[in-house]
Order: sequence, then C-alpha cells, then structure tokens
Amino acid sequence: MKFIDMHCDTLMRFMQKSDTESLLSNSISVDFTRMKKGGALAQFFAMFLLPGEGSWKQAGIAPMTDWEYINRLSEQFHDDLAANSDLIAFAGNYDDMIANEKAGKMSAFLTIEDGRFIENDMANLEKSYEKGVRLITLTWNGINCNGLPHVIDPATQATNLTPFGKEVVNRMNEMGMLVDVSHLSDAGFWDVVDICKKNGKPFVASHSNLRSLSPHTRNLTDEMLKALAETGGCTGINFAPGFLDPDITAQKSKITDMAKHALKMKNLAGIEVVALGSDLDGITGELEIDSVDKIPMLFDELKKAGFTESEIEKVAYTNAARVIKDAMK
Repeated sequence: MKFIDMHCDTLMRFMQKSDTESLLSNSISVDFTRMKKGGALAQFFAMFLLPGEGSWKQAGIAPMTDWEYINRLSEQFHDDLAANSDLIAFAGNYDDMIANEKAGKMSAFLTIEDGRFIENDMANLEKSYEKGVRLITLTWNGINCNGLPHVIDPATQATNLTPFGKEVVNRMNEMGMLVDVSHLSDAGFWDVVDICKKNGKPFVASHSNLRSLSPHTRNLTDEMLKALAETGGCTGINFAPGFLDPDITAQKSKITDMAKHALKMKNLAGIEVVALGSDLDGITGELEIDSVDKIPMLFDELKKAGFTESEIEKVAYTNAARVIKDAMK
C-alpha cells in the first residue's frame, strides 16, 4: 500500500555521511531506493536546525549560520532529486504530487523543523517558500521568535505564541504552507487552533502521538487531538520509543504500540485524524520499524487490530493527502 510519511530527519543525518552515500542509497533509515521498495507515495524531508555549538560538534559538522545550513541542505535535496528524476520529484502542493504519481514518480516535500530561522522578519518566511519549503515546525525545544516549546514546566506550557508568531501562522495560511505544532507549547497549540479555524485552514502535528497513552509532553492530549481533527488536520504517528510507551524512558519501539495509539486516536477523534510521521533518522532505540521500506508492517498490524482496508488507506496516505490539498499552494 502506498503511504505518505510527514517527517524524517534524513537530510541532517546525510550531512554526517561520506560522499559515497546519497539520498538514493545510504546506510541510515530513509533513501529513495527503500522508499520505492516500501511503496512510498511521498516523503516529507525535514531540515532540522541544530540547537547549539555542542550539537554541531557531536554531528561532526563545522558550525554555520541557520541560512548557510538551510542553503546547503536544500541544495543537496534538490540536487539529489534532479539526479534521480526517474524515481522521484519535488512536490510543493497536491497537484504536484498527483502529477508525479501519474508519471510513475514518488514525491518529496521539503520542511524546516524549528521556525527560529524567521528571526522576526517575514521576508525570511517568504525566502524559505522560494526554496521549496512547504511545512514549518514552529518551535523545537527552545524559545524562538514564534513562541515556546513543549516542556515539563507548566509555566512554559501555558505560554502563548508571541504576537509575531501569530502573524507567522496567519501568513503561512495565506501562502499555502502547512503549520506544524509538534514541539509547540500547549498554549501555543491552542493559538494555532484559533487562527487556523478563523482562516479555514488545517494544520498538523507532523510527528506526535497521544499523551494519554505515553505521557511525554511532545505528545497531544485527547482534547488537542479532537481540536486538530475539527480543523481538518491530522497527526503523524511517531515511531520513537519514548513517545509510544507508557514509560517515556523506554528504548524499544513496538508496532503494537503504534497500533494502540492509532486505535485510540480513531476512537477519540475519527479515523481522518490519523497519519504517519515516523521521525526516522531523528530517533534512537531498538526500532521494530527502523527503515522506510518496513512501514507497511504497520498496516499489517492495523489490520490485525481491526482496522478496515479503507481505514488503513486513510492512515497510510489519504488523510495526509487531504491536508496537503487543503493547505498547500
């Protein structure tokens, strides 16, 4: 069955690899070859902005500005697509994705994880769109010009988007860019709900599970999930052990737990809210699905859990495709 995965961190990991590896074939978790083998319709490739000097050193990358990093990764992304144009092509909206599929090609969407690069200047948002970015995760794990992240601290969770952050969400709705609330504070989430409802646009939590099953603050509460569904949005099931297991320190990611989250999501807010957001190449642990070509294993588990073929299709690609159609330009 074809599928759309709304989040992987492969581009960042690719920068750590040798020149002998590429997005066509590599030793990490996502590449074009295994996407084809697994039946991928589309993959969202995130440009994750490394958080500090220590992280640059750990990654073995010379420190650079956010825009130097974005330029480098986006150029690599587009170069690898051009070099493998028989397999895959860039997509900036639903029509692009469908045209690619009709041509026998997979689609690649470009995203940015951590909206700090906007730096209180809307021109930077416009610049990212011109580079092909169609989804932005508003925050990561630190404060930025848009707002505060998810954390255990209740005061931070209760902090709203900044006035500028609210302008960013409005502008993204106008431009046709998907707003992503994974990593955002709880209060910031509700600001996005209000703005997107007013604008009649869906938004996503690209890689988040349910807090009532796994109490990590990165996950959504039941009430958040219902609100997300009411806007026509969806959340991508994250394969990270600590976002699936009741023990957030768990190190084993199990397909049965993914199915449990999907089932509760369906029962709480309807099947239309459930999608895929693997977070492959951005997560660690013993992963039962550790490669993009193994994603169909989840569909087999959903069938065992009682999901119908039509429901599995919605989880696999229909729900994400609907949001792409309704939000992207």
